[in-house]
Amino acid sequence: MIRIFSFSIIGLLMLATAFSCSTESTPAYTLTTTANPAEGGEIVPDGGTFDEGEAVSLQAIPAGGWIFSRWEQDLSTSSNPMNITMNRDYTVVAVFEPDRTRDTETQVVDVTNPETGRVWMDRNLGASRAATSMDDEEAYGDLYQWGRAADGHEKRNSVTTSTLSSGDQPRHGDFITSSSGANFDWRSPQNINLWQGVNGVNNPCPDGYRLPTEAEWEAERQSWSNNNRVGAFESPLKLPVAGYRRLSSGSLFGVGSFGYYWSGSVSGAYSRYLNFDSNVARMLSSRRAKGRSVRCLKD
Repeated sequence: MIRIFSFSIIGLLMLATAFSCSTESTPAYTLTTTANPAEGGEIVPDGGTFDEGEAVSLQAIPAGGWIFSRWEQDLSTSSNPMNITMNRDYTVVAVFEPDRTRDTETQVVDVTNPETGRVWMDRNLGASRAATSMDDEEAYGDLYQWGRAADGHEKRNSVTTSTLSSGDQPRHGDFITSSSGANFDWRSPQNINLWQGVNGVNNPCPDGYRLPTEAEWEAERQSWSNNNRVGAFESPLKLPVAGYRRLSSGSLFGVGSFGYYWSGSVSGAYSRYLNFDSNVARMLSSRRAKGRSVRCLKD
């Protein structure tokens, strides 16, 4: 009897141990998320508790008028969505910034060229008025690097940086100087698909407007009474000689003497632009890190 009772006790202990092991819970970890600022967007999922080892795809979704910039706190990356494995508690912050792709400051006033039938803005982006003379300083406006958004770099006094951008939007408003090692571009590697059409990735023009193509600039030029800066100003567009910004230093050149106007067209590693001075007006190719004028065409 004693031996049978002893075996029964041992059996009960083994069953209890087995039951304890089978009901032991998997560790769980907490994901805490914050959108900064709150009105900038949302995060999916917006937090919760997850089993150890569970994979979570975290996505930042910007609200209208905002763009996702980066993750902060327990994550340090701009990748979106971002996959994480829940092997500990995570606290992450999604940082959103205002969408500064388009110019929202320049007044939109239309002007039509009766020769071509095309409708344009009557002033350069960044200008406070349509030109009253070819060297009207208030009509010069901003100077854009080809393919960049209206992020602040286009201002004539913006600071410079020699750090190239690896993305379509550098996330700052500095004018990026460049050299032959980067094909004289502000972006490395180059992207030739940034300014084409009203839905272009970085189209800086107001809603419903875009950069003109080379052919559209050519049609305008051929309608002028004179094929030089006089004809440019006397045209319905009243184009001023706003100069340009050098790619190596960011300094200004040709202000009051030359006009340089980007198109959305490209030619290999270069982009096409309208150039005019006291002698001639023509289409040329330019390195993209130079800062030039933008006149927008209604789509």
